[in-house]
Amino acid sequence: MKMSKFALTAMIASACYAGTAFGQTNRTAPRYYPASYYSYYQDGAATQAPAPVASASDAKSSACCDKGPACDVADICNGKGSSCDSLGNCGCGSGACDGGCDGGCGSGGLFGLGLFGGGCNLGDPWKLAPNGIAGVTVGGWTSVGYHSARNPFSFNTYDRVQLGQQYFFAEKIADGSEGLGLGGRVDYIYGTDAPDTQAFGIANNHWDNGWDNGGQYGHALPQVYGEVAMGDLSVKLGHFYTIVGNEVVQSTGNFFYSRQFTFYNAEPFTHTGALTTYNVDADTQLYNGYVMGWDSGFEDNGDAYIGGFKKKLNDTFTFLYTTVQGRFGSNNASDERGGVHNAILTANVSEKLTYISQTDVLYTTNGAGTVQRNSFGNINYLIYKVNDCVSIGNRFEWFNFGGAGFTDANGFQRKNDDNFNFTTGINYRANANLTFRPEVRWVWDRQRFGFNEQNASSQAAAGGDMVFTF
Repeated sequence: MKMSKFALTAMIASACYAGTAFGQTNRTAPRYYPASYYSYYQDGAATQAPAPVASASDAKSSACCDKGPACDVADICNGKGSSCDSLGNCGCGSGACDGGCDGGCGSGGLFGLGLFGGGCNLGDPWKLAPNGIAGVTVGGWTSVGYHSARNPFSFNTYDRVQLGQQYFFAEKIADGSEGLGLGGRVDYIYGTDAPDTQAFGIANNHWDNGWDNGGQYGHALPQVYGEVAMGDLSVKLGHFYTIVGNEVVQSTGNFFYSRQFTFYNAEPFTHTGALTTYNVDADTQLYNGYVMGWDSGFEDNGDAYIGGFKKKLNDTFTFLYTTVQGRFGSNNASDERGGVHNAILTANVSEKLTYISQTDVLYTTNGAGTVQRNSFGNINYLIYKVNDCVSIGNRFEWFNFGGAGFTDANGFQRKNDDNFNFTTGINYRANANLTFRPEVRWVWDRQRFGFNEQNASSQAAAGGDMVFTF
């Protein structure tokens, strides 16, 4: 006998209440496959940057240090260095000369940023609660940003210095390695990104959809879920971020300050329901679940299947496929039904170079069969990691769209319109807690749908943010 939606909702709510856990890291079903360029507070990663891989020169330096300060300077440095005295001579000890002896003491590289072969010493991260609270990990981040021109139909709609995200989380991992494990997660966000992250799928101010604070600011509870794990299987019950797509709501999960138009206009942000993750082996994960529509809180807004798989093909390539199929907005006039397909190929081309290709296909109709959204997105990233402090990135997106859901200000339904945009930027990690993400973004909206400020056909904008994690 099929379980009613009311019973399922009650089960979800009780599971969330009973769970003793909350969270920072989405371990069971990452929304994207983490690329090698980002290592701090990303899904599936530790909350601290990994230790650098030892090299032959590292081993030589260590061996030399064992000999004491009298060791030959050339042997110690080798582009690494250990410490410097007041004369700029290297010796063994504190690690204050990571840039090498040739550059003198300090961080090394161009302007001390670690560029062009300079060193990088991030140090240890500061944490709000280093040992947790009663077994629960607590933390978050602050993102303050600015962009010189607005991009409607995106997060970048407020062109002034702004608090994008004041984010807090609490988490207890559901560890099923030794039997039944209970866990879960709660996330809270305040800032200009919060209204876009609320449960806006039903326009009746349910859940957090009415938590606006004037202007562009507001609050949101994008995740409140419980989790049960046993062995290689885990089940998430409640309100959680989607698994569809490469970019995410959280500032700490993306290379760029700005987001894709595909992410904002053709992918869900959150779901409420149940999602399972099964680890077939170390290289393969399967996702399956049921959700009550898109971008809605604990209120029925449809029936949809959510699922997919992640497969590490070899040491270079990893492939991720995710989908949501069903009814997405039963309580909206559009009553959308259909499906979205997302495929992501990640290639670690070299130790420093990462390439990511993402393709999205979305097709929905209403109850009468009228096309609501018919879109195609292809996004390509090329990220070069100079060192642990500096990475350089490029992103090119083609977003093709049409349907009743893409109706312009004049009431004209778009068909086969195109948006092209290119973003280039830098991630500079000043230390283990502080990251700067400056960028420049060009957007070409030839059919003038309104992706640019004042409906311009092309626009260039500078922007970026500062992200402090804790």
